[in-house]
Amino acid sequence: MRWVVFNQKGGVGKSTIVCNLAAAAAGSGLRTLVVDLDPQASSSHYLLGDAADSAKPNLFDFFDASLSLRLFRSDLPEFVHATPVANLDLVPASRDLEALQPKLEARHKIYRLRESMQELAGWDAVFFDTPPALNVFTLSALVAAERCLIPFDCDDFSRRALTQLLERVEEVKADHNPRLLVDGIVVNQFQSRANFPQRIVDELVADGLPVLSPFISASVRVRESHQAATPLVVLDPGHKLSGEFQELFDGLVEKARRGARPAPRSATVR
Repeated sequence: MRWVVFNQKGGVGKSTIVCNLAAAAAGSGLRTLVVDLDPQASSSHYLLGDAADSAKPNLFDFFDASLSLRLFRSDLPEFVHATPVANLDLVPASRDLEALQPKLEARHKIYRLRESMQELAGWDAVFFDTPPALNVFTLSALVAAERCLIPFDCDDFSRRALTQLLERVEEVKADHNPRLLVDGIVVNQFQSRANFPQRIVDELVADGLPVLSPFISASVRVRESHQAATPLVVLDPGHKLSGEFQELFDGLVEKARRGARPAPRSATVR
């Protein structure tokens, strides 16, 4: 099972969603891997703390090796690091990835990550974190993944950008990865006491878009988990948000194992 978490808009909680869903997977007994393709390395820091800055080898080294003119092929498991969370491993990102981007685009290396997926047979679940742009790293993840999750903040800017974002995913599916499915929209930082967020979500559902439940509530506890470099699911498993992440993950696994295609769900908060 391979999920990519993708949105071209920044600040929508991609890394938070990736790491907490991955922690939920690991806590469910699945050997889980996070592949961080964002040069900002937010997922890497969320899982490794300050040690992420010196984690070597990392994804830069993986892609850099793919540019070699020698007959040399690097295996992705060589770049995997254990995290403090049991069953959860990481291929860390690096700020140096930005310098590689023009070279990777010129050499059309968007398939290199997918070519390495057979090497990851020992992992039950893989999550790809992506930068807030449709660049070579995001395309690599969309090409390698099986299912796509779209984080969504309940505001007008996100609402207007959503149609274009879904079109980009469909283009990638048509051109590069016909197996890719949009699992659904993950409503993040949801404020249940405010009317506006619910109205925005109701509009998405009325448009026939696959809004997933449960929604992920807004809470300062998420920021505290960032500072602790520990996913909230692990740091405070009894917290409301931890339960939401676990329920969301369980639903995704059930859908993936059924081979079900994504479909809209009721988006009414109960």
